[in-house]
Amino acid sequence: MIPLSVLDLSPVPEGSDAGQALRNSVDLARHAEALGYGRYWMAEHHNMPGIASAATSVALAHVAVATNTIRIGAGGIMLPNHAPLMIAEQFGTLAALHPHRIDLGLGRAPGSDQIAARAMRRNLTGDVDQFPSDVVELMHYFQPTEPGQTLQAVPGAGQDVAVWILGSSTYGAQLAAHLGLPYAFASHFAPGQMREAMAIYRERFRPSDRLAAPRVMLGVNVFAADTDAEARLLFSSQQQAFLNLRRGRPGKLPPPVEDFEASVDRYGRAMLADALACAVVGGPDTVRDGLRAFVASTGADELMVTAQIFDHTTRKHSFEILAREAAKAD
Repeated sequence: MIPLSVLDLSPVPEGSDAGQALRNSVDLARHAEALGYGRYWMAEHHNMPGIASAATSVALAHVAVATNTIRIGAGGIMLPNHAPLMIAEQFGTLAALHPHRIDLGLGRAPGSDQIAARAMRRNLTGDVDQFPSDVVELMHYFQPTEPGQTLQAVPGAGQDVAVWILGSSTYGAQLAAHLGLPYAFASHFAPGQMREAMAIYRERFRPSDRLAAPRVMLGVNVFAADTDAEARLLFSSQQQAFLNLRRGRPGKLPPPVEDFEASVDRYGRAMLADALACAVVGGPDTVRDGLRAFVASTGADELMVTAQIFDHTTRKHSFEILAREAAKAD
């Protein structure tokens, strides 16, 4: 089986709070490390009551100090929200404290609504258009300093930080190919252009000193339980949260609801089918077969797995089942 990793949005369930969500993230990271997952990424989202990982580098520091071997990273940092030097310093600090374990995935979306984006950036003009040059600037800060260099990231310069380009369209694929960087596609919530983006990335890839051959990681939702029916019940929390977000009512992660789809109108069902198409939901056999089929169909080099499950213990069990069944899928 290809390498599996965890994308954790540090979900805040109804009735809980951000502090408990972040403590759950540490527990899940330790659990994923023990199960053999390769990476543990957290994502930058703002103005979303159900996601506690907005201060992503801070949350990652909290996770990194509690783990030993698993790679820790951002999936991702929304670079237009930040000055490249600041991100270089933050992730340079993480790399100085936890050598050879830090990944930095970079995206150009705001990770928020326009109100929050304006609050962060003050001026939205041109930020997204500067993304390629900002990526290049950021990577430069990780290079060893040269004599006479007047600006450097401290920490950051000379640090081993693996940079990825994230995307949900062909734009990121073209940039990752041009720069010779690994590419992670957000197929777990925006699968529409997945195959086209992968083809463009692989066809146009230019080897670099960071990467000799193209490497694609795909996001996939995996909800694993002891039975298919239980897994479908767990999946309903993410389905509810997605529809609430799309309808302008973001909130904490709702508890699961029996037969949720039966209560959704056809437009809602269409949205769910489109956005969450890359999902494997079921008991052990269903998960094993679904995972094998997804890998065979896409040709992904890695999978980044996410699961917004209401109960923390149940979420941990889902990742246990996945790790076990992935090993059988070899």
